[in-house]
Amino acid sequence: MTLPYPFHFLRVGLVDVLDVLLVTLLLYQVYKLLRGSVALNVALGLLSVYLIYLIVNALGLGLLSGILDEFVSVGVLASIILFQQEIRRFLLGLGKVALEGGGPLGWWRRPTRPTAAAFSVLPYVEAAKSLASKDTGALICFSQVSDLSSYAESGDRLDAEASKRLLLAIFNKTSPLHDGAVIVTQGRLQAARCILPVSQNPAVPAALGLRHRAALGLTEATDAIVLVVSEETGQMSLVRHGEILRGLTPAELKTRLSDWLGQNLPAATRPALGSQPAARP
Repeated sequence: MTLPYPFHFLRVGLVDVLDVLLVTLLLYQVYKLLRGSVALNVALGLLSVYLIYLIVNALGLGLLSGILDEFVSVGVLASIILFQQEIRRFLLGLGKVALEGGGPLGWWRRPTRPTAAAFSVLPYVEAAKSLASKDTGALICFSQVSDLSSYAESGDRLDAEASKRLLLAIFNKTSPLHDGAVIVTQGRLQAARCILPVSQNPAVPAALGLRHRAALGLTEATDAIVLVVSEETGQMSLVRHGEILRGLTPAELKTRLSDWLGQNLPAATRPALGSQPAARP
């Protein structure tokens, strides 16, 4: 059975329409999975190469078509290697929906994110202020759209309500949890002692230590916001989209953190603070 209005030489059937809708649904889910991370740029690059391959094939350019054909032939294997964390997270999400009885459309629902009214930054600001006064280092990561579960799994699970005393206990120099990052998801401390990817950008100033480089590395790969307290200088810093604001006062820290977590400002927004951001990796 075909639709009454064929497009020139193409005859579009109901099965074709269903096929397109299913592919659109799948692509949308892939977009949601990759949104907020550099993996989305890689996926768009691979998609562009594939579209170019289809155009070259249609034009009959034999040499270029042969070169791109070799590239596309290993595209599935390359995608599995490049997106192994995203594929793992996607399969884990499907399994979780199946176990919890979410139904066939449960994976379609968008993940909720805490609003400004439901998420207070005061415990983090007060803890950072206290830690800075004692020259005690800290690394606190606030998840946004990107899923930080893979990083949380590298540490110790907490799933605890945030409080100043708990944060001070975690980052106390004698605590077994102080060496690493705390990951905050939907206003709760998801995990502590987490390992973050370290930025390899040569433009990062040599004065920045491992904590700052780890914060930059995470924000290069995800849309997370990271609060850093320097153990050497006691300075409080915020890192976002691979840029760092150093030497913030408690008031500036509270204002900037509230704005970023509450309003989710776009990457193009630049802070109007006195400190200068480091060069973007």
